[in-house]
Amino acid sequence: MTRTLDPELRNALAERVRYCHEMGIYDFYRRETSLPPFTEAVAPANVSVSESGLREEMAARKSAVVLNVDEDKIFSSQPEHGVADPAAALKLIREDLGDCTRCKLHKGRTKIVFGVGDPRAELMFVGEGPGADEDAQGEPFVGRAGQLLNNMIKAMGLRREDVYIANIVKCRPPGNRQPERDECETCSPFLMRQIAAIKPKVMVALGATAAKNLLALNAPMTELRGRWYDFKPVGSDPSWEGARLAVTYHPAFLLRDPRQKGEAWKDLQMVMKYLGIVPPKKAAE
Repeated sequence: MTRTLDPELRNALAERVRYCHEMGIYDFYRRETSLPPFTEAVAPANVSVSESGLREEMAARKSAVVLNVDEDKIFSSQPEHGVADPAAALKLIREDLGDCTRCKLHKGRTKIVFGVGDPRAELMFVGEGPGADEDAQGEPFVGRAGQLLNNMIKAMGLRREDVYIANIVKCRPPGNRQPERDECETCSPFLMRQIAAIKPKVMVALGATAAKNLLALNAPMTELRGRWYDFKPVGSDPSWEGARLAVTYHPAFLLRDPRQKGEAWKDLQMVMKYLGIVPPKKAAE
């Protein structure tokens, strides 16, 4: 039975939708009412009644927001608009980003870390932000966490060159701190344009910061993992149905707590099953 949200929760939801709107995200996630059998091992034990009500209210809010947005005009002024080749579109987005000074993160960076990989990748990984090694080389996930991510991709039966890798922010936060809200909001439109150009079939948010910014949802990892979310940036090609988004632990967290590697592998198995990927025999064992 549908339950009416109390005013406090309704106001919190309205704030969340506003934040999502500001980030340029209008096509919100949808939690399935039942999980695929292969996610049972990693899914939360149950979904509370209040969470179910929140899901229904989010759907209503989504309709209200989308009706007030002219999606044809959102990206029409962008240089990559109408460019069919994703590699060419990404090049135009990078040129538009330029030597970015749009937020304070530019003050301490060495290089902008735009993204790397196959412009036509079916699988896209999104992390939090560059670290020291990434800042020095201008490429995401090249340090210790990057080596672990490479191993995770290899265990799936893929190569780093087969996927696309990017971050929520493209400049290193001082001291590797978490990017602040205004920094994420400033950088997010470029990430959304990258996603719209690549049109991945599946996205994997690496860590809580990436997941919360992509989904505009403040929830613990235990609730974010083990389920699918629908994701499509506003203004995307209408012929593209959007991506399925999954959440797993950030490789840097797995380096600090190797006990969670098994849980991360379960998340990747969920992704592999959806994409029809059969992992190498050794990894499967």
